[in-house]
Amino acid sequence: MSSINPTPRDHNKARVLDVLLSRAPLTRNKLIDVTGLSKATVSRAVEELRADGFVVDGGVDAVVGRGRPSTYLDVPETAGHVVGVGFGAVTTGVLVTDLRGREIGQMIVPTVEHDDIPAAGRWLVDLIAQTAASARGPLRQVVAALPAHVRDGAEVFRPADRMRIFSGRDLQRTVEELLDAPVTFDSDANASLLQVLTDDTSIRNAALFSVSSTLNFATCTDHELARGRTPAFGDIGALSSGIDGHTLNELLSTAGLVRFARDHGWDIEHVEDLSPTPHNQAARAETLNAFTTALTTAVSIVAVTLDPESVYFVGRLSPLVDEVLPEVRERLERTLPAVPRITTVSQVLGLSVASGAVHACLAMAHERLRDTLLKARSQGPHQGHTEPAF
Repeated sequence: MSSINPTPRDHNKARVLDVLLSRAPLTRNKLIDVTGLSKATVSRAVEELRADGFVVDGGVDAVVGRGRPSTYLDVPETAGHVVGVGFGAVTTGVLVTDLRGREIGQMIVPTVEHDDIPAAGRWLVDLIAQTAASARGPLRQVVAALPAHVRDGAEVFRPADRMRIFSGRDLQRTVEELLDAPVTFDSDANASLLQVLTDDTSIRNAALFSVSSTLNFATCTDHELARGRTPAFGDIGALSSGIDGHTLNELLSTAGLVRFARDHGWDIEHVEDLSPTPHNQAARAETLNAFTTALTTAVSIVAVTLDPESVYFVGRLSPLVDEVLPEVRERLERTLPAVPRITTVSQVLGLSVASGAVHACLAMAHERLRDTLLKARSQGPHQGHTEPAF
């Protein structure tokens, strides 16, 4: 059977679905206002989407005085769910929501170290299954964010030291095959910045550094996330920090900063040991100066190259960033014509990155549903459904 191109009616239906997925619950009148479509067009699209399993009545709008109450339209949980994973070197968080972003379940656990990728894949899939146990409808999308650079949504390279085994595409393939659902990998920095953008829609141009198990970087222009390597300077972590040949990643990551401290006479094991004591003042001062210099260098590179309005820092080194931020600003004011706003963002370890991954999931799932709806005409007519038709 030859394919049939989507009609204006199909595009109107896709437009109504877009608005319902992003703004429901809302009344028919509000749906008409937002879409700009006629009352008859919206009513027809709503009834078709109801038959497809994507619309249900979701309560009544109370009316003061005379007038007929309006019924809210909503997207049912049976339309499907998405999963965001913050797969960290120390902690892993999983967040499950329906297609409207309503939380279904969450889980935060210590990350288990694995010697092989199949075992790690099964572990992740088991976590997802446990967290999504009460979900209804099909699994539409999974996004797993981790401390690494990620290419094309699948290839992991330059991950945190404890996650070197996951370099390449094998982990993404393993998880996708086990779940039989679309799975995309991303960096923790991208997920964190996406969460920031979701929380504050006024942000236009910004940069974010994830200073944790490894240094990761993300940026946005006109509120749109720039994925992959930043074209202006590639892998920023490989650039010089300005301290004795050390790279930015060597001073702006937990393991790297601990190594620097130990090399300079401060016998510590973990980044949490960086708190001051009477016996480590000189070594701590030297370590903090190197850290401050690296932060100043990183912000300078970004400010000159990308000219962001704001620069954000997240991750386990954020408390240390807060401690030295006044000195960083002072140094930048001496060298830059204009200093961007610099701030740390508080996070729930594991869960905040998973939340950012969920926002990426929802955007992907909504786009895929719209494309599938427009292609559905070539599949022939369908009858009413109690489960989603696509």
